[in-house]
Amino acid sequence: MSYKMIVLDLDGTLMSSKNEILPKTKEALFKAQEQGVMIVLASGRPTYGMVKAAKELRLDEYPGYILSYNGGRIISVQTNEMIYDDSLTPEICHELYDLSREMNVNIMAYEDEAIITADDDQYIQKEAHINGIPINRVENFKDSVTFNSVKCLCTAEPEYLAQVEIKMKERLGNRLSITRSLPFFLEFMPQNINKAYSLQKLLEHVGLDKSQLIACGDGYNDLPMIEFAGLGVAMGNAVDEVKAAANYVTATNDEDGIAQVIKKFILNN
Repeated sequence: MSYKMIVLDLDGTLMSSKNEILPKTKEALFKAQEQGVMIVLASGRPTYGMVKAAKELRLDEYPGYILSYNGGRIISVQTNEMIYDDSLTPEICHELYDLSREMNVNIMAYEDEAIITADDDQYIQKEAHINGIPINRVENFKDSVTFNSVKCLCTAEPEYLAQVEIKMKERLGNRLSITRSLPFFLEFMPQNINKAYSLQKLLEHVGLDKSQLIACGDGYNDLPMIEFAGLGVAMGNAVDEVKAAANYVTATNDEDGIAQVIKKFILNN
């Protein structure tokens, strides 16, 4: 099979545990691009939090794409063209806020590449740090969120958030896409929005078929695209559910797992 697109989750996949792209992985991705393979960065991160990695991989020089907010937005890095965009209304954000109070978890929305929240915990701080975006802390969430937000994100300790995820899906699963991108991040997106759904939109835009797609990931929010792709790849550090769904399990994000995939399936060496 001749693969024409490789889709990479960021945290736990492309990025090492030190939040950097390892040299061997970067070199392999450059070689893939030289052979005409498109690179897509697909993450729950906001767009702003993905631009640095995109430019480090020269996606502004080659035809590359950013799929941000778990699939809520797709842009061309080269042209800045918006390929796809969907978001939550203020009314839905307010409903999620009320549920967050009921279930005793924190919540944030996003506006103009800033976090909007009335809460604070180590996980909100982590989200801001990972993405290099500011926190706009407000006194009243519902009064402040008068705009569409690409997603909302709830945070709590992982074991408790797993219970909240079940309850939220029971309440809202027929109206919203709900997934944990990391054990302490519970993401809320418009219905049907996930990495696979948005990748289908992108494939239609560039004229490719999913059989020509490699998708690599490690977390729960990567499951849809790994099941969707012609070749679904789980990182060695992936959660068990992702490994079970994958066609191939590579090395970890700290062992150049992505470089191994490129050498085996694209460069054939």
